[in-house]
Amino acid sequence: MSENAAIDFHHPYQPYDVQLEFMRTVYDVLEKGYGQVGILESPTGTGKSLSLICATLTWLRSHKRSKFEASFNATAAGMAGEPEWMVEAALKRKREELGRRWEERERALERARMRERELEARGRERSAKRARVDDDGRRTKGGREVDEEREFLIEDWDGGDDTGDGLGPLSKETRELLEKVGLGGSREKEKIDGEVEDEIKIYYTSRTHSQLTQFISELRRPAFPPSIPTDVMSPKGGDEEKRATEAVKQLPLSSRQKLCINPSVARLGSLSAINDRCTELQQSKSKEKCPFLPNAENLKQTHEFRDTALATLPDIEDLHRVGKELQVCPYYASRTAIPGAEVITLPYPLLLQKSARDALGIKLEGNIVVIDEAHNIMDAVANVHAAEIRLSELRRARQMLGFYVKRFGKKLKGENRVMVAQVGKVIESLSECLSGLLTAKGDQGILDSSIILKARGADQINPYQLIKYIQESKLAYKVESYVSHAEEQEASSSGTVDKPTRSTPVLHILVSFMAALTNLSVEGRIFYEKLAVTPPDIKLSYLLLSPTHAFSSIASAARAIVLAGGTMSPFEDYKMHLFPTLPPDKITTLSCGHVIPSSNLFAWALASTKPVPPDNNNTAAADSFEFSFQKRSDRSMIRQLGLALLNICSVVPDGVVVFFPSYGYLDEVVTAWQTSDTPGQPPLWGRLAAKKALFRETKSGGPTSEELLQQYSAAILSPTSPSASAAPSSRGGAVLLSVVGGRLSEGINFSDRLGRCVVVVGLPYPNIHSPDWKARLEYIESTVLSRLSSEENQQQNNAAQARAQAKQAAREFYENACMRAVNQSIGRAIRHREDYAAVVLVDRRFGTERIKGKLPGWIRAGIVERAEEKGLQGLMGGLSLFFKGRRA
Repeated sequence: MSENAAIDFHHPYQPYDVQLEFMRTVYDVLEKGYGQVGILESPTGTGKSLSLICATLTWLRSHKRSKFEASFNATAAGMAGEPEWMVEAALKRKREELGRRWEERERALERARMRERELEARGRERSAKRARVDDDGRRTKGGREVDEEREFLIEDWDGGDDTGDGLGPLSKETRELLEKVGLGGSREKEKIDGEVEDEIKIYYTSRTHSQLTQFISELRRPAFPPSIPTDVMSPKGGDEEKRATEAVKQLPLSSRQKLCINPSVARLGSLSAINDRCTELQQSKSKEKCPFLPNAENLKQTHEFRDTALATLPDIEDLHRVGKELQVCPYYASRTAIPGAEVITLPYPLLLQKSARDALGIKLEGNIVVIDEAHNIMDAVANVHAAEIRLSELRRARQMLGFYVKRFGKKLKGENRVMVAQVGKVIESLSECLSGLLTAKGDQGILDSSIILKARGADQINPYQLIKYIQESKLAYKVESYVSHAEEQEASSSGTVDKPTRSTPVLHILVSFMAALTNLSVEGRIFYEKLAVTPPDIKLSYLLLSPTHAFSSIASAARAIVLAGGTMSPFEDYKMHLFPTLPPDKITTLSCGHVIPSSNLFAWALASTKPVPPDNNNTAAADSFEFSFQKRSDRSMIRQLGLALLNICSVVPDGVVVFFPSYGYLDEVVTAWQTSDTPGQPPLWGRLAAKKALFRETKSGGPTSEELLQQYSAAILSPTSPSASAAPSSRGGAVLLSVVGGRLSEGINFSDRLGRCVVVVGLPYPNIHSPDWKARLEYIESTVLSRLSSEENQQQNNAAQARAQAKQAAREFYENACMRAVNQSIGRAIRHREDYAAVVLVDRRFGTERIKGKLPGWIRAGIVERAEEKGLQGLMGGLSLFFKGRRA
């Protein structure tokens, strides 16, 4: 720590102590070398993103300078025994060459910045000389007939020979295109037009594009020193102030869906359809080559795009705009900027799927991976590998395939005929399986993968080859495009005004589901669930039970991985399920405090309405709050909860947000509060509404999240505005009844007056009897047992102990999932240094050391000592003192 105390992290503001601790920890993780992992928790409102930027880029620039110095030392060592003047001359030439290349690159980027500024200043429109593309694409009739044979007929398939060029599942056309712009596979990449050496990079990923855009705006705040030693720069380098810093080279990556500028392709909407049509327009036989693809004719524009991307810290919208201005595809042109980029931003799915990384040209080997909002990274891994398909979709797929074969079947030859027939067999097998389940007893359950493909001999089909065929032949796109075209023609001939809605891309859904089935069978399960719709329907879902194998390609390749989030506690699951084989000394964890002073947080565990004597060991007394599944419907306890909330609302100003375990329980509680238990007494709901305006979240129907937040905010910030529930009291404010894990429990900002108190009711454990959670817990038990049986010291542990340990591991995972959801809800309130709020945890179990230990450190430290023994009276006294004298 003392060694790092002098590090200047180039933070644009005076960092708080917790920010310095966070930055030093990140820097240490990166400095320790290969195979390091950091799991860091920094509460929302503590400047986590900016701290990540300052720590990682300070390390990166320092690392680059160190590498250059090391190369000079290696040159000198290699010339040992040579005259000193020769060594000095060689080092001087090397330094001058390095300085020249660096300054040429910086000048090129400065020119790109000037071009961007000129365009913005002039606000020029697209050039009239620029090529125009018909928004309706090639199906715009304009008196011209669509050539169905050429457009929809599958070309001869050669079995999809592997080229061995290291570009994995990419089409031949895409491989050729990437080679043209210098991003080929195994061949040596040629340096073109000042291209820089591919250096160590920071891959930064977050959940959504909006979060990445926010990160990029933060990236514009700090300034960092150059990546080369200052004594290497030419003394004629110009302005000393400019020479003291070097702009960060950042590149955002995304899918074709976000970046395609070809209107005829982008309008397809579906990502799979866009991908297929894009690669089809690259085929050598295509008469409609995409005019925006990088090629020899537009190489100058491609390089302009590259320089502009590296010079301007763009977001996805900027790349799309620059691509349109230069008339070059931003999806492919951005690949030329990858070698020169220091920071590459991308959303979760593009990092977590190996096929997506291959398609984007991402190489993690030796690079840094920073995963922000990492509290849900395990769910994110499961989601990108999940897939589902419905019986109604399979029936539609069979209908579409039959329609296509009726038109083109006689023209399908050889391998095409065989493979299309296999696709039909798979669809029929899945349909028969689901049709049988639709009439069987039980609404949900687990299926063996061998059963779902048992009919029609589908279990004898090679799924890998079939998936490859559908992808490379563009069968799904061809079939769906032809059916859509035929439906449009029929609608046109019948005089229908409205165009038919584009068909759901059901064959692409089938491919995704089949691809999921190729995952390791021990790590996934297939579930069926009947749907409450008319006509009756049923769906198959594939669930990845463990992220370990899917994440291993990242964990084993990256130089270092940093998982950062506002609420990462508890940490153990990340260690066990993402890095199970990593030695403990390779994993660094940190739970930061908050930037607020301790006096700005009041946290209380409310176990009972009445005080509990210190010598009373009966922690589950009759009047205790325990919202377990077995006890939470107790009407007396629900009434006591309402009275507690009524008391809280009488003391807390402005906004109170209450989180319940589920939508079902929220509905049950509201119904009970709206009913009077005592004749002549008004219902609790009315008494609450007299204190504050009441709003509630619903699972479906009712106002949207945005509308609900607007109404809730208006009731607090504009006390005179009417409320749908009740007129605001003289004190003003509102209560928002929400659900842990619901629409308002993550990513919503209840700062300042919107969230002066957060109340969490009970522990929101997932339904342990649901098929997916049963399967998850059984999987954890079996893997832990397997690991224990393989350990050398197993003879010291008997079978009963091993089973107990396995069950405990499953219990921990189950409990940790619950507490991560609780911690996310708690984190909605305090959002900046001047903010203050109370957190009330209503359930006796929040008073136990086991549960307290899974709360974030800053909340745990703020819980009033022995609060669980002091009852409602103690809570009210504490809340009154906390809010006394504070500005409302």
